[in-house]
Amino acid sequence: MPITGDSEDLSLARAIDNAKTAAAEAGIDTRSLHAHLGRRIGDDPASSMSLDNAADAQDARTSFAFELDNLPSAAAIGDIEAKINEIDGINIRIVYSTAMAWVSAPRSIEAHEISAMLEEFGMSAVLTEASLQRRIAWTDVEDGRHIRAQRRQHRRTRARNVSARLRKQIEDDAKAIQEAKRSGYLDKTPERGKREKKERSHSGSTVLFTARALLTARRFWVSLVFSIPVLLISYYPDLQFDYWQWVLIALSIPVVFYGAWPFHRATIAGAARKKPALDSASSAAVLLAWIWSVCLVVFTSAGVPSYRMNPQWISIDAARFDEGTLFFDVACGMTLLLLGGRLLSHTTRVRYADVLAKYRPDPSALVTVATKNRKTGQSEKQQRAIQSLNVGDDIIIEPGEIIPVDGAVIGGHSEVDARPFGIKSFSVKVKSTVYAGSVNKKNRLKIRVRNTGYRTWIAAVHRWIDQASRQQDAADERATYSASILVPISLFLAACTFTFWSMGTGNINHAFAAALAVLGVVAPVALAVSASVATRQGLETAARRGILIAQVDNLRQLDQVDAVIFNRVGTLAENDMIVETVTADRGENPELVLRVAGAMALESNHPLSRALVRASREARDQSTDESIPHRLEASHHEFDDDGNFHAMVEIPITDSEGDTQLRSVEAYLWRPRNLSQLSGRLAAAALSGGIPIVVGWKGKDRGVITLQDHAKSDATEAVDTLEAMGIETMMMSRDTYPVARRYGDSVGVSHVLAGVQPRDKPQAVRSIRIHGVNAAVVGDPSIKECFRVANVGMLLGALENVDNPSEVDHMHSDIVFLEDRVAPIPWLFRFARRINKIVHQNFVFAWGYNVLGLIAACAGLIHPMIATALMLASSILIELHSRLSRKTA
Repeated sequence: MPITGDSEDLSLARAIDNAKTAAAEAGIDTRSLHAHLGRRIGDDPASSMSLDNAADAQDARTSFAFELDNLPSAAAIGDIEAKINEIDGINIRIVYSTAMAWVSAPRSIEAHEISAMLEEFGMSAVLTEASLQRRIAWTDVEDGRHIRAQRRQHRRTRARNVSARLRKQIEDDAKAIQEAKRSGYLDKTPERGKREKKERSHSGSTVLFTARALLTARRFWVSLVFSIPVLLISYYPDLQFDYWQWVLIALSIPVVFYGAWPFHRATIAGAARKKPALDSASSAAVLLAWIWSVCLVVFTSAGVPSYRMNPQWISIDAARFDEGTLFFDVACGMTLLLLGGRLLSHTTRVRYADVLAKYRPDPSALVTVATKNRKTGQSEKQQRAIQSLNVGDDIIIEPGEIIPVDGAVIGGHSEVDARPFGIKSFSVKVKSTVYAGSVNKKNRLKIRVRNTGYRTWIAAVHRWIDQASRQQDAADERATYSASILVPISLFLAACTFTFWSMGTGNINHAFAAALAVLGVVAPVALAVSASVATRQGLETAARRGILIAQVDNLRQLDQVDAVIFNRVGTLAENDMIVETVTADRGENPELVLRVAGAMALESNHPLSRALVRASREARDQSTDESIPHRLEASHHEFDDDGNFHAMVEIPITDSEGDTQLRSVEAYLWRPRNLSQLSGRLAAAALSGGIPIVVGWKGKDRGVITLQDHAKSDATEAVDTLEAMGIETMMMSRDTYPVARRYGDSVGVSHVLAGVQPRDKPQAVRSIRIHGVNAAVVGDPSIKECFRVANVGMLLGALENVDNPSEVDHMHSDIVFLEDRVAPIPWLFRFARRINKIVHQNFVFAWGYNVLGLIAACAGLIHPMIATALMLASSILIELHSRLSRKTA
C-alpha cells in the first residue's frame, strides 16, 4: 500500500525525533542549535526544513572582516575577544595594530549583528568591501538553495491539494523574482525604500506649504477657462445680461472648489495640526468672496435679472457698494493668480540633486566587459550589469555613454565631460583617471575599474548634496513656522477691519471688500522663501562649480571669517617636489645619504617621499661608487610622535680595521623645526633655501637634503584677492621660520606659523581662535583634525587627495573643493557675502511689504484683486532677486 502524504509527514517527524534523541545521547544540545539558527527543526513538520538542510545550515560558515574605530587599549582586546568567543559558533580575532577584526560565524548570522556586538564595547565596525562582495555573491547561492528547499517542501505538503497549473505558476513567479533580483530591478534596500517614500511624501517641504503634487497644469488651465468669462462679465457691464449673476455662480464653482482645492486642503491639514498653513488667508478669501456673492444673489436685489454691476478695478468706491457688489471676480482671479504663481515658481526651481541623478549610472544597466579566455588567450567581450562589476575589471565605454565607475584609462584617448564635479571638459589618455558620472564625448575608451557603486565619487557627491538638502529642508521648515504667524495676524486684522468699516460707515459691502483686501495682500510665502530660495540656490550653484557645502550655516560663517589658515603642503604648493641639494656632514658620502633616504621613503606616497625615491634612483643609475650596493633594503618602518621616520636599513659600514660590510642599522629622517637643532654645515644647508630633510643613522646626523616645491599657479593671485577683501592669510608649516617665511613671501601670505608638527596643528588653530579670530582652515586630509577645531574647515583637492570617496563623509570638513585649485577659495568668500546680502535684502523687503500692505488694506486703499496681485508680485520679486545667487562671477 503506498504511503500517503500524512503518513509520510508522521514518518519524517518520528525520524527527526529519533535524530534528536541520538544527538542528545551523544552530548549535542540541539536546542542551542535551534536558538542560534533562529529555527525550530521538527516543531512544525509542515513548515520546517529537513534534517539534512539543518545540518547543512549548521556546517555552513562564513567569515567577515571589519574595519574598527575607537579601539580601547591593547590590554582590553583580549577580554573583548574572550567575551565574544563565548557566544556559540562565533570566533573573533582582533588585530590591534591594523584596527581589523576577523570573524568566523554561521551563515545565518548577519553582519549588523556582529557590528552591534562590537559597538557594545565602544567600538564602531564597518564591513570591508571584500566581505561585502563575498556576502552578495553568496546570497545568489543561498537564494537558489532556499528556492530548491521550498520546492521540495511544497511538493511534500501541498502536492495533493494544488493543481498542476497553479504549481507551475508559482514556480514561474519564483523564477521571475530571482531573475529580477539578478537584473537589479529589485535592488532597493529597506532603508533606501523608506527614504524615497519619505522624500516623496514631503515633496511640498512641510504641511504648512500647499502640496506641490496638487498644483498641476491641468488645474490651472481648467481654472483659466472658467475664470475668463467670469472676469470679463464682472468688469465689463456691456457684457452683462439677464441672469448673468446666476451664470457666474455656475462658472465659478469649478474654480473655487477644484482650482483652489490645493489651498483649501493645506488649510484643513494645518488646522488639523493646529498650525496655520501659509495659504490659509488666501483660501479663506476665496471661499468668503464666493459665499458672500452667492448670498447677495440669493437673498438681495442683486439676484434680480435686471441687476447690473460696474465695479472699480483699482480702488474701492464706497458709494457703489451701497448698491451691493459681487466678488466672483475676486474668488476666481485670486485662485488663478495663486495657481499661476505657484506653478511658475515650482517649474523654475530645478534642484541640483535632480540634475545630478541624470548622471548616476543605473545599477541594472549593462556595460561591455573585456575579458581574456584562459585557454585560448584571446580577448572576449560580454555584457554585464554595472552592479556586478568588480575592481580590476576592464570595461569599454563608447562615445556618448556615461562612465559608470571610477577608474584609470588603459586604452584609447578622448574628451570627457565631468560636469557633475564642476570640471570642464578635459582630455584623457592612458593612465588618466576618470570618474563615474562623466560623459565620454569623442572616442572609445577602455577603463580599468577602481571604485564601483557607493564608493564612486558621483555617489559621494550625491550623498553630500542629499545631506545638505535635508538640512536645508529643516531650515526651511523653521522659516515656514516663523512666517506662518502672519496668517492669524491677517485673519484678526481682517475681522477688525470689517468691524471698523461696517460700524464707521454702515456699508457692509465696503467693509467686506476691505477685509478681503487684507486677506489678499498678506504674503507669508514671501517671508518664508526670503532666505530659503537664495540659500538653496547658493548651495547648488557652488556644487555646480565643484564646491560642496555641508549646510547653510557655513555660508553665514564664511561671511564672518577674519583669517584663512593654509597648510602649506597640499594647498599652496604643488604636489610634485624635486631634490635641490644634498649636503653631507664631514667624512660622510653624499650619495649614501641620498640612497638611504630613498630606501626609507620607498613605501610612502607623500610628495616628499616620491621626490626622494626619484632622486635616489637617478643617483643609483649614474653612480660609479661600487662601495654602495645597487639596492638598499629598508624594513621595520615607523613614525614617532614628533613625525620623524625610522627604519632599519642595510648600509655598508667600515670598521676600525678598514673592512667594509653590510650591516642593518637604525636610520631616521626628520625635519628641523628651529635653528638650535642643527649646527655647522648642516645648519647652513637647512637654511639655504628649500625644505630640509635631515638623514641620520646610528644616532648621528649624516646629511641634509633640501627639496623644492613650486607654488601653484593660482596661489599668489588667490592670496592677494583674500587680502584685498580684508581677510588675513596665514600659513602653517613644519619648516624652520626662515624657510617657511621665505616661502610665505613668495605667495604673499601675511603670517607664517613655522615649526608646527602635524600633531600640534590642531592646537595651533585653537590658539588662534582663543584670541578672538574667526578662522577658516584650508588643507588636505592630513590635517583633518584641524577642520574639527576651526570655524570653517575646507578640504582642498578631494578628487586627487582622497583615495576612497566614502572617506569624505568623515573628514570633519564643512566645505569640500573637488578640484585641487586655490582660485575658488576667494570666489567662495565673495559668493557667501553676496548670498548673505541677498537674504538680508529679502527679509527687509518681505517684512516691509507685509507691514505697508496690511496698513493700506486696512485703510481701504486697495482693491481685493489688486491686493492679490501685489501679494503674488512680492513673492515673484523675491524669487527673481534670489536668483541673483546663481551668478558665478
